[in-house]
This record gives sequence, structure tokens and C-alpha cells, in this order.
Amino acid sequence: MMNFIPIFPLSIVVFPGENLNLHIFEPRYRQLIRECSDSGKPFGIPVVMDNRLRELGTLVEVTEISRTYEDGKMDIRCRGISVFRMMEFIAEVPDKLYSGAIVDYPPNDLTARPRLIRKVRDGLLQLHTMLSISKPLPDKGDDLLSYDLAHHLGLPQAAEYELLAHFDERQRLELLRRHLQRALPIVSGMEALKERVKLNGHFRDLSGMDFNIDWKKD
Repeated sequence: MMNFIPIFPLSIVVFPGENLNLHIFEPRYRQLIRECSDSGKPFGIPVVMDNRLRELGTLVEVTEISRTYEDGKMDIRCRGISVFRMMEFIAEVPDKLYSGAIVDYPPNDLTARPRLIRKVRDGLLQLHTMLSISKPLPDKGDDLLSYDLAHHLGLPQAAEYELLAHFDERQRLELLRRHLQRALPIVSGMEALKERVKLNGHFRDLSGMDFNIDWKKD
């Protein structure tokens, strides 16, 4: 299915189900948000990466305008709905300040994989413990998805966009698992380095050499 949506390009990746807080200050996007809020219609956040508008983005809905300032600026809360692909970018929409796009919605497997997601969540908890991060993780039981954990891994934007481009939950979980597989040994090595640095200049409790060890001159 293809349809027209107003768009708000941003240099972030929003995932379906994600709650997002935004401060709206540009007149074109104040108009967009006001119209979407009044009509109950969603808008799109396509990804801007390396100063280029990418074809993928996420449809979001305004859940609350939490504050409107005297000059018209707004603080809003919104929620990701689904991933879209831009088929056509419409720079100028008649009688509007904002741009739009013709988009379609690729089929997306959202089947929960409880066993796999638990492995990813356990690895993420281990990573947070090693980094001394106390940020709580989402807990939806067997309904937990890769999208719920993705922003908690500290992925670079390119990797987040790669995750957005996968439309199979098993593939998304595998991507997160591979990231953790690379990150954990690096962080572990950093922790070991920190401990070695701490020992420098301190009295150290070390065992002496066992003189029964064989020695040979080079």
C-alpha cells in the first residue's frame, strides 16, 4: 500500500514502538505537528545520514503536546508505528510549509523470539554492568522485540539504519548479537587496562619467583 505522508527528516533512527520526545521550533514543523495532532494522522521521520536523506524512515504518531510556548514552539511526545520506504520525495506540498513523500510499507516480521531475545538482553545487561550503567531495560516478557533494545546498545547511526533495513526479527536479533559479540571483549579489555593503570605506583602484593624453575641462558 502506498500513500502520502508529511515528513520531518531528522538525523536519528526511530524504531517502531519507540517513545520519542521532540522540541519543535521551526515554523514548518510547528505547522506539521499541529495539523497531525488536530487530525490524529501520523507523520514520517525519514533518516538523514551523512547529510543525505535516506529512503527508509519510521511512521510516528503524536501522543501528546506536552507544552506550547508563547512563541509557538512546542515540546511533544510521539511514538513509532512502522517502517516505511520513500518512493517519491515531494519537496513542496501545496499550501504547506513542510515537505512530504509517497511511501510504502514493506512487510515486516514482528514475531517475538523469546529465546533469542533473552540472550541479547543478557548480553546487554552484561555490557551495562561492565560500563557501570544503571539504565533500566524494557521488560515486556515474551513480547520483547529487537526494536525495544536497539537504542540501549550504543550502536552507531549506520548500524541502527542497517537494523531498520532488516524486515525479519530473527535477522535483527542476529545483528544485535553480533554487535555484542564484538563489543564485550573490547569493553572487557578496557576494564583490564583500567585495573593495570590503577596498580601503577601502588604497593603490589606479588609472589616471588620459584627458584626451582629451570633457567637457560639465551
